[in-house]
Amino acid sequence: MPSPMPSDSTHEAALLELLARHSRVLLTGPPGSGKTTLARSAAAALARQGQACRCLAADPGLPGFGPPGAVSLGRWDSTLEKGGDWRLETIAALATLDSARFRLPLAEAVRGLAERIEAGPLLIDAPGVERGIGGAELLAALISASSAGAVVRLAPENAPDPYAQERAALGLEVLTLTAAPEARHPGRQLRTQRRTEAWDAYLAAATAQEIDLAGLAIVGTPPPRDAPHAWDGRQVGLLDATGRTLALGELLALEGERLKLLAPPPGDAPRTLVLRDARRHADGHLGTARPYRPPRATAPDDEPALSSALQPPQHAPRPTLRLDGLRATLVNGVFGDPLLHLRLRHRKRSLLFDLGDPGRLSARLAHQVSDVFISHAHFDHIGGFLWLLRSRIGEYTPCRCYGPPGLAGHLDGLMRGILWDRVEEKAPRFEVFELHGERLAHYRLVAGEPMKALSPREVDAGVIHAEPGFRVRAITLDHGTPVLAFAYEPETQLKVRKEGLEAHGWAPGPWLGELKQRKLERDDAGDIALPDGSRRPVAELAELLLFSQPGQRLVYATDFGDTPENRERLQRLAQGAEVLFCEASFREDQAEQARRTGHLTARACGEIAAAAEVGQLVPFHFSRRHAEDVRALYAEIRRHFPRLAATPGSEPDSEALD
Repeated sequence: MPSPMPSDSTHEAALLELLARHSRVLLTGPPGSGKTTLARSAAAALARQGQACRCLAADPGLPGFGPPGAVSLGRWDSTLEKGGDWRLETIAALATLDSARFRLPLAEAVRGLAERIEAGPLLIDAPGVERGIGGAELLAALISASSAGAVVRLAPENAPDPYAQERAALGLEVLTLTAAPEARHPGRQLRTQRRTEAWDAYLAAATAQEIDLAGLAIVGTPPPRDAPHAWDGRQVGLLDATGRTLALGELLALEGERLKLLAPPPGDAPRTLVLRDARRHADGHLGTARPYRPPRATAPDDEPALSSALQPPQHAPRPTLRLDGLRATLVNGVFGDPLLHLRLRHRKRSLLFDLGDPGRLSARLAHQVSDVFISHAHFDHIGGFLWLLRSRIGEYTPCRCYGPPGLAGHLDGLMRGILWDRVEEKAPRFEVFELHGERLAHYRLVAGEPMKALSPREVDAGVIHAEPGFRVRAITLDHGTPVLAFAYEPETQLKVRKEGLEAHGWAPGPWLGELKQRKLERDDAGDIALPDGSRRPVAELAELLLFSQPGQRLVYATDFGDTPENRERLQRLAQGAEVLFCEASFREDQAEQARRTGHLTARACGEIAAAAEVGQLVPFHFSRRHAEDVRALYAEIRRHFPRLAATPGSEPDSEALD
């Protein structure tokens, strides 16, 4: 079990003592535990003593220095800015960010660089892989490859060591340190952003080059040569005749036997190219490519083919973000019909923003939709209502729908187009609210019955829905027709003290969601069943396990023209939001088309996000004309707002769609 250390200086002193006994030390621990910071601190201390220290940055996913997708060897240089830094000496290309899957190439890269060092202190900053057989094998492989004489285990207090037996079997001295309380995993989104920034910094001195593939060896896991589109954006290592890395590059295009790429000048002519799965995605972020799959065979001419009009392009990004208490999924990706799914975690409840093509959603999810916020009634934003209507035949509570003036009539028209003679008490029910300035009109829709107008209510500061835990605010924008933009605004978020769970041996589960909801509703009476079968009072559990922090706001806006009035209203609504989902239909050179159709350009989208000072931007609702050149849209946005949320083209997970 880790022994608490009083300060970073104590950690540094302990590592320096270890280096005095063993010149090569492997730093291990989970992501975000502070290994990289500790290595820098120790190197700076050695420099003050007149000793030179080197480091192998062995985490290709987010190295402490050097480019991602490689193992980097650096020497501490006190003359660099900010009190010193690692000066990059050389790299070994991996062309992957996955240290667990490609652990053998990673270990061989570490071995090759470690063998170049004759004497002096060497720190090996290991990847934070601490799960499964991959992590166990990687630990032993890095020890062997680097010839390390000791191991540091840096981890949060009371965190279990999954490889305690493996460390013991190595027969090396092990120093166990407790990570600083403020040490945190950066999270996938921030990690992706930092990785991309490091890759962009490496390519700052790059130039466009062409390589003739004739006579070159191509190793690793490259895509097929007959699928040139799968090569675009791939990271590639350029190796000389001895296998040493000359440079890393980014592939621009494969054209027959010619490869176009962006790379620093390699000096010598490369003899080998190494490609694996690191790739710049369409949104500009460096991530992991999906395994290549050949396209499906087309149907014979005499067989009818399904229309692909509603299907997003095959490799279009489908962003999914995790915020406090919810997961947000752009169900149809950046090209498909607008449909944003907010899954309220631990509550079996969903909110939908717009109702585009719902083909990827299940009927079970429709049963859990409590509120739908519709920007306007154009078909690609409301066509999914029939799916919702069909899925809610049964004994379900009314679903609330919010939108601009006229929404109730549009939904009523869709319902009246269907014969409802057999549903009886199982008729779908909806409460519809229309925002008319400072007034919220209210209607009741029951399948098979006439629409009924109910008493309207006044709207305070645009808040159209409020309940314990969150509220939704709306503003009206102009698209040639009134369009609503929405802000999901959670109240102060309740978080769980993990140390409290571990101290009592309680496993997390749905009971924590119940505890949070009871606390939000100020319902402290009664008790809650725990995983061990016992029961504890709500007030007692809340005191033991919960703490609060400010909520993360999310704003959704689409289909509006680039006018000063629209910009001013949206920027005010989105000011300081954690994430903005905003349309970016056209490039700047298509501004006239954007103006004529009442849509935004990519530049306008980025400028609005920058002016609103949002934390992250998710651009979407791209015109399908950009299906083959989506990178140009992202590049245009990034020139005005670089903090695009990580959207590596991955599919939403099953829970997001169920």
